[in-house]
Amino acid sequence: MVRLGDLRRWNADLLDDAIDELKDRQDRLVQLDDELAGSGRPRDWQGKAADAATAEHAKLGERLRELVLEISTVRTTAIATADEIRAVGNELVEADALAHAHHFAITDDGRVEDLGTPPGIRPDEAADVDADRHDRIRPDLVHRVERILARADDADRELAKVLGDADEDLMDTGGAKTLADAAALGDARGLGETIEPPPPGDPAKNAEWWKSLPAETKSALAAAPPAWLGGMDGIPATVRHTANVNKIDDERAALNAEANRLREQIRQLPKGPGSRNLDGKYQRPLDQIEAKLKSLDEVEKVAAKPDRQLLVLDTSGERTKAAVGVGNVDTAEHVTVFTPGMNSTVEGGSLGDYDRSMDHLQQDALQQSYDYGDGGDVAAVTWLGYEAPQGSEIFDPDRSVAGASTAQRGAADLANFYRGINESRADDPHLVAMGHSYGSTTTGYALQEEGVGVDAAVTMGSPGLGTDTRSDLHVPGGWMYNLESKWDGVADLGAFGGDPSKNWQVDQLSTSEAVAPDGRHLKESSWHGTGGPTGYLTPGTTSQYNASSIAAGVHDLAIPESRS
Repeated sequence: MVRLGDLRRWNADLLDDAIDELKDRQDRLVQLDDELAGSGRPRDWQGKAADAATAEHAKLGERLRELVLEISTVRTTAIATADEIRAVGNELVEADALAHAHHFAITDDGRVEDLGTPPGIRPDEAADVDADRHDRIRPDLVHRVERILARADDADRELAKVLGDADEDLMDTGGAKTLADAAALGDARGLGETIEPPPPGDPAKNAEWWKSLPAETKSALAAAPPAWLGGMDGIPATVRHTANVNKIDDERAALNAEANRLREQIRQLPKGPGSRNLDGKYQRPLDQIEAKLKSLDEVEKVAAKPDRQLLVLDTSGERTKAAVGVGNVDTAEHVTVFTPGMNSTVEGGSLGDYDRSMDHLQQDALQQSYDYGDGGDVAAVTWLGYEAPQGSEIFDPDRSVAGASTAQRGAADLANFYRGINESRADDPHLVAMGHSYGSTTTGYALQEEGVGVDAAVTMGSPGLGTDTRSDLHVPGGWMYNLESKWDGVADLGAFGGDPSKNWQVDQLSTSEAVAPDGRHLKESSWHGTGGPTGYLTPGTTSQYNASSIAAGVHDLAIPESRS
């Protein structure tokens, strides 16, 4: 926390000297580009020594790119910080002048002291002058001091974070091939770190803010987005992906630090009677943090696959939340968002399992789009942006799968995720909502919100959609579908607004053996299947074919359930 006394001693000129020195170092390193490229392995040199030299040369090149990135990021951030120091200093000079004119003093710890009635005031005017000083001038000074300290804190925090990231080698070169590329990336990151996030807003306001930015700022944020951009619905998917991938290391470092703190506390606990209760006080949060660390490993592994977009990464709450897209959500003509149900967790492998299912769905839907539809591209998203209920939470009334609380909480975020996809784009994609089991209930509640922009919906093994009234669901007429396999007991519960398989206003699609229009024999779908709860999405099954048809926008090719 910056004190006013500290701020009075800040000297932007000293920071200018450091900026000039950093620029000189950066330029000298970038000039090594040609020398670095020419110092590689001679063409005719072969053997183990040559291979070892090549590996060392690659390491040297990457380390140089890291150094250039760090220097460039720190320099660009320092430039913005120096400008902010001067601006805040000018505000403080103005506040001190106002205080002096009205016989107040602003102390080094930020207090506004009253020095009494200003000299030279006639006795008959003193009461009115003092009333004005206390009613108008003093509150104004207090507000100015608060604003000055807030700006100073922001500038100090931004520069400290960048310096810390550089010191701990947390800056990713992002695939920069040359030292000049690394310098440009550092310039972008430094600019991004000093841009203030907009006030909290809905997806439409977020999108409006993004589109209003100057082209240079947008380009910088797209190249090196700050972490907070990753969680903003309404921002382009490519930008959110980069922001979320970049913050994995920061999240891991923070979680490891907290885990080490808890382990040390456990180690220092007294032994003997009653120690078990004390141990449990720290062990449960430690278990949660260790699960989150595993979840980051899973997210990193899935997000590194080709053609993936990490659209949500949130380690707050009891469990990590994430969403990963296959394909380009920014440009695909058809976008599907799939919400899993009970026992789904990021760290438990669910994200990887569902990502594979979405990969198959995307490929099959893409083929159907090319063969029978508009030929548009397809993207498919696994949305685990809520903490799905777990079997171990069955007796927790606020989190139990038997109650609607978790679905209703998740629905608000899911609805904004739908809106964000539409708002972030210049065109309107064919947006499909899918949900399995309790995830279909979350989907149902989300679809009851206004303006979600969903064009079709598919529920699988659904225990209910939160309503049995079709008009409550904001999905165009005729494009609401349900899949229910034989022996799926969950799908017959009707626990949340009735059984959608019994709702005549919801089209029932087949899960039985069938023949596709192209002559393929489709297998009967099993609700548990070979992929655990992803059985409805097992490749080669009728249910997976039907889901792909809806995802591709070729609704007329979906195979209806036989009423015989």
